[in-house]
Parts: sequence; structure tokens; C-alpha cells
Amino acid sequence: MQPLPIRTTVIGSYPFPGWLEFASQNLDKFGPADIEEMIEDAVVAAVHDQIAAGLDVITDGEQTRLDFNLSFYGYLKGIEPNESETRKFGPPAHDQRGKHNVVEPLTAPKGLGAVAEYQRLKRLVPAGPTLKCSIPGPYTLSGRMLPGGIYKDRFAITEALLPIVQKELEALVAAGCTEITVDEPSMSCYAYKEDTKRFVDIFNRTVETVVGKCRLSTHLCFGNFKGRPVGYRSIQPMLPDFTDLKVDEVHIEMANREFAEIELLAPFAEKMDVAVGIIDVKNYYVETVDEVVSRIRKCLQYVPAEKLAVAPDCGLSQTARWASRQKLVNMVKGAKAVREGL
Repeated sequence: MQPLPIRTTVIGSYPFPGWLEFASQNLDKFGPADIEEMIEDAVVAAVHDQIAAGLDVITDGEQTRLDFNLSFYGYLKGIEPNESETRKFGPPAHDQRGKHNVVEPLTAPKGLGAVAEYQRLKRLVPAGPTLKCSIPGPYTLSGRMLPGGIYKDRFAITEALLPIVQKELEALVAAGCTEITVDEPSMSCYAYKEDTKRFVDIFNRTVETVVGKCRLSTHLCFGNFKGRPVGYRSIQPMLPDFTDLKVDEVHIEMANREFAEIELLAPFAEKMDVAVGIIDVKNYYVETVDEVVSRIRKCLQYVPAEKLAVAPDCGLSQTARWASRQKLVNMVKGAKAVREGL
């Protein structure tokens, strides 16, 4: 089915309720049934905010993922925590995230957990919005791993993770998931210094078995940990190679960069749909409906309405819930106003 013009969507994550953060630091006080109840309640809260905002596409808010990569590491065999290179004090930033040593060939006997997340979401959500699941691609997933003599370098780790991610994508499709985002922000962050053709080859091999079996998208941004970017923030190095990604839709961060290089959305729109980040997740300024309308009209100069979706720049996990809620409400109102005026 052809998506709505100016579809409203999200990337994946949503802020945790305060009680969930507290509970996650005191899990020894809860039983397995208590923990599952908490997870369901958190998903219900995230879903409520998204449906109340009027989004066309929603997620479970990634309420089971305490870290974008490290939560998946709990499903992997062959790694051990390594804190020796992690900075403990000073301004919060990416170099305070934990790393892991690879100590044996990587496996994931029980998958990566995304299927259970999707099944829970499907059970809890009434009919209406499209349900989407997001998982990291193998290059991004490798980002907190040290080769440890088992693998030559990060690319070798990526190749070991590729069939694991591919199998999870296949399992999601088999479970009935019709929309999947493969997050590869590490590729967009490092496009300025790595072989972009190699990135595209890795991505396309990862998704090749599910192409045409679901609505497939990828998220390209410049990092958002503790509200901070990490990569070289330019779209130019991604072109022209990233237009060869085998996806139905590409999501590109724009609002936080004041819509710099917006004209470079056009080459992507020639090959695929484009979801533009028009809401700044790093800023606590809440965009007004009129500002959202203005931003969407700016995007329409480079992306046809039938190929355009709008979203926050990145996941909302690093943005307070009160701000996230209002930002989504205004984004949807602005998108509907433009849609109705087409």
C-alpha cells in the first residue's frame, strides 16, 4: 500500500518513565513477573504518547533497551565487558560508554530480542497506526567491541555480526512485522573517512533476504548519546554511494543542523522515500506548529509529498518525556496542516 503523503513517524526510542529508570537500578528487588509487568506498563505509556500525538507510525519506544548497542550485547555470546578504556568523570559523552572484548567467535543462540519486542507491541496496541521495529545494523552494532585477537578489526567483527542481524530481520518478517528500520548511524558518522561503497555493500548484504518482504528503512544520523553528536556532520560524503542502499525509505537528520545541505535530499528522493528529521531531539525548544509547517514546505522543494515523511532527528530516549510529547504533538499537527493543503 502506498504510504500517506507527509507521513509522520519516529525513529525508535522514546524516553523511559522515571519509575522505570529507578526500577532498572534496583532489579534485585523485583521478581521476573514484576519486571515483565514493568516493561509492559512502560510500553503502554510510550504507545499512549505516540497515539495521542496522532502518529501514523509508532514503535514500542525501545523500553527494554537501556543502551542502543549494549542492550543487544546481552544476547551475544563471545564478549566480555572491558572498562579499561572508558572515561568515568567529566562531561557526559560517548567515550563514557562501556566497551567489550571479543573472546570467542560471536554467536546469538536466542537471537537479538527484537522479535519478542515486536510481539509484545503487537499484543498491546489497538488497531490503527503502523507498527515499526528498529534494530542496529552490523557495522553500528560492532562499535563498542574490541577485536581481542579473535577478529582482525572492526570490519571483521561486522562481518561476523552480519548473519546474526540478517537472521533477526528474517525472524521479524516471519513474525508479521511489516516495517523495519535498520539503524546505521555509524556509517553516516564515518562516511567522511571510510569506503562508502564498502558500507553500502555491507548494508545491502545484511538486508538482501528481506528486501521486498517489508517496508525497509535506514536511519542515518550523527550520533545522540547524552544529547551529543559524535560524527562529522555532513551529508555530502555519503553521496552518491548511499543512494544505492536497498531501502524503501532513508531517514536523515536535519533539524539539529539547521537544515544545512537540504538540497542533498533530492538525490535520495530520486531513488527512495525520504523521512526528514524536522524536530530537534537535542534541543529543549519546542517547535511550534507554524515552524513545523514552514520546515515541511522547505523539504517539499526537494522531496515530493508522496515520498516525504517527517520525524524527529533521532530517537527520543535522550529527551525528557514532557518535551518529547509536545514536540510530537506539534509535528503531527504541522504535517496534517500541510497534507490537507496539498
